[in-house]
Amino acid sequence: MIMLDTNICSYILRNRPPGLRDKLKASVTPAISCVVYAELCYGVELGASHLQKERYQQLRQFTDLLKIIDWSGTAAEHYANIRVALKRQGTPIGNMDLLIAAHARSLDCVLVTNNIGEFKRVDNLKVENWV
Repeated sequence: MIMLDTNICSYILRNRPPGLRDKLKASVTPAISCVVYAELCYGVELGASHLQKERYQQLRQFTDLLKIIDWSGTAAEHYANIRVALKRQGTPIGNMDLLIAAHARSLDCVLVTNNIGEFKRVDNLKVENWV
């Protein structure tokens, strides 16, 4: 299974660069974390209020292509492990990225992101960049 990071979802929604949506459709079991979905909803809410209805409709059409995976106790355990490891190394990552990394690693997913620099600090996390 692949899990898309927020930035990849944003690129697909904007169709930039072209071809990402085709990669998504060709993927086996594409998914997003509920954390990514929350970030995408935040982006819609942050935008112009007169466009929110249309943007939510676009977001729902996009998420119809995916599985949205709920957070689990196992993901929480991975979160704690990763956070402590990165703190000890002095190489923390952002809070939302930490939650997403823990979720992907707990499910042994490949995390598709354009933020390789941040996520490569997480041991045993498989990452791939489609951009």
